[in-house]
Amino acid sequence: MEIRPIHTEEDYEAALREVSVFFDDEPQPGSPEGDRFEILLTLVAAYEAKHFPIAPPDPVDAIKFRMEQAGLTPKDLVPAIGRLNRVYEILNRKRPLTLNMIWNLHEKLGISAESLIQPQTLNLAA
Repeated sequence: MEIRPIHTEEDYEAALREVSVFFDDEPQPGSPEGDRFEILLTLVAAYEAKHFPIAPPDPVDAIKFRMEQAGLTPKDLVPAIGRLNRVYEILNRKRPLTLNMIWNLHEKLGISAESLIQPQTLNLAA
């Protein structure tokens, strides 16, 4: 099993072609094909992380996404953020998150702290 690091776009495309064959019929873990598949996926992921990084979402977008995932309403955020009017100020980008809110949202809702500490766009008009 000869596997090389992915250094170029051509190497990347070749690795993608090779792993795409396994997606319809994933090999048994621990088999030679399964090991090759797992190693190639790891190499592809490392190459993509280096060459196509994805920035964490805006904090408000991260909160809204978690709300949608978990079927939460603004009222459900009160324990993490504070009074309901404060929740609406955050969700409408009228007020930034505080460190305490970030910690609570991370702990109570499992939102990535990295996402929550990103600079957020405030809507101070109105």
